[in-house]
Amino acid sequence: MASFTLHGIPVSRGIAIGRAHLLTPAALDVKHYLVLVEQVEAEVKRLQDAIAEVHRNLQELWTALPKDAPTELGAFIDVHALILSDPMISEAPLDIIRSRHYNAEWALVTQIDELSAQFDEIEDAYLRERKHDIQQVAERVLKVLMGTALSVPPVLAGDDGYAPQMVVVAHDISPADMLAFRDRSFIGFVTDVGGQNSHTAIVARSLDIPAAVGMSQASRLIEQDDWIVIDGDAGVVICNPSPLVLEQYRARQLALVKARKRLQKLKKTPAVTKDGVAITLMANIELPDDCQHALDAGATGIGLFRSEFLFMGRGAPGLKIPDEDEQFEQYRRAVVAMKGRPVTIRTLDVGADKPLDPTEHTALNPALGLRAIRYCLAEPQLFLTQLRAILRASAFGKVRILIPMLAHAFEIDQTLNMLEQAKAQLREQNIKYDAAVEVGAMIEIPAAALALPMFVRRMNFLSIGTNDLIQYTLAIDRVDYEVAHLYDPLHPAILQLIGMTIAAGQKAGVDVAVCGEMAGDTRLTRLLLGMGLREFSMHPAQLLSVKQEILNADLTRIAPRMRRIMRSMEPGEILEAVEQLQLT
Repeated sequence: MASFTLHGIPVSRGIAIGRAHLLTPAALDVKHYLVLVEQVEAEVKRLQDAIAEVHRNLQELWTALPKDAPTELGAFIDVHALILSDPMISEAPLDIIRSRHYNAEWALVTQIDELSAQFDEIEDAYLRERKHDIQQVAERVLKVLMGTALSVPPVLAGDDGYAPQMVVVAHDISPADMLAFRDRSFIGFVTDVGGQNSHTAIVARSLDIPAAVGMSQASRLIEQDDWIVIDGDAGVVICNPSPLVLEQYRARQLALVKARKRLQKLKKTPAVTKDGVAITLMANIELPDDCQHALDAGATGIGLFRSEFLFMGRGAPGLKIPDEDEQFEQYRRAVVAMKGRPVTIRTLDVGADKPLDPTEHTALNPALGLRAIRYCLAEPQLFLTQLRAILRASAFGKVRILIPMLAHAFEIDQTLNMLEQAKAQLREQNIKYDAAVEVGAMIEIPAAALALPMFVRRMNFLSIGTNDLIQYTLAIDRVDYEVAHLYDPLHPAILQLIGMTIAAGQKAGVDVAVCGEMAGDTRLTRLLLGMGLREFSMHPAQLLSVKQEILNADLTRIAPRMRRIMRSMEPGEILEAVEQLQLT
């Protein structure tokens, strides 16, 4: 068998080695035929019965969830159940059968194609990926209609006696199907489609399973039972590797396992540099149950709670946006789980390219449209409801409120005025809250970094969102592959803006954190320390690796080298100097 290599998108770290299991989706190229008038209602019932069967299957999956299963899995099963209940899935295909006399499979695929076309027009990568959730739900229904079922072949040992585990290869795979494979030696997956923001990528990261997506033709080129190596860090898949390559990856895999075990020993070690400077390491989370992962990694608090994950998709027709009590309960759970450690809740970051209703019209240039704080100020009742919920949670522990995408003084003032209004409403109702709750600003627009005095005079803390700061400064859409190579965190303009923000915060006595991807990149840890950063917030899985870098860093040796980096306008010089910091 010939060996070949595929390159895709890395979404979850690590190395997986095993035999390929091709997961064949329900064929979307279904049979097309017209049913007789007297058969229409029978065909309608056939589709209704299939939908009901999938509902039962999803409920069984939910009931069978192990106690230690990541919370995202249950949430994704709920999402699929909601999609299945949506009239666009549960009723529209029935109307097609009745009006056009299509067979059930044809009617369902016709409706799914129309919905998929609508999602393709959405600019936001995260929401665009939700098209795959709809397709995955449709595939489950089609499997019932066509009498197909998920089957897992036995995994046989190789000639060398090495007992392989299973690597799933598919055009696409749903979180629910991932769960079905979890207890069957499933240790990695490869898909033709998907991206960094797909649900399958999110599940892979939460399970810490090596994965590579966006492989295009993987499910066609890889054959059943082929040997597969996934290099999750590089987004590389090697099919039928030579014995030498296989042995090299097994050695790397063993080394990674040992390295992770060593990192676990650092959990309770204070994050202090060699020269005695204490550093705060916090975690980014999407849902309250993520707090346990943060605590397991030794986080001293939550530096970014992305509250929009409680809202995503809930603005669609037939669904209800979380009310004040529901939001309060989610925030309270996170605050209680962190046991007195600070929880920084970012207010709603939706709108334009991240609409509450994914079917609504999006702006021509979504990144520059009505989003984040602009959206919230344009929807004052929605914003007041969230502010009241956050304030109520502050009675149960230390809460900080973080406002995204601020650029103007009047936006800050309006936000603070609305916060005071929310406090007044709670006082009238005799509801407890922390009157001294701190309020911070995300620095993610170049204008904000260039106008820091108006921020430090009004805000209690600042948090640099490097993802958007880089995107807006360099005019780069990170999900556009044609320009993605220009997305550079070491661009001299980016370093200047970050350095200015940290320096302004230090001068004013205002804490500054970095909560974007740069905070979790160990190659940049010493650079950020040298720039004066003392608070990092990142995905819990990255925290111990960053802590190790901090423990090995000596700021007295880093500081002199920083002057060269911050003065340079040559990318090559900056990169070389940053690489030298790793050896300092």
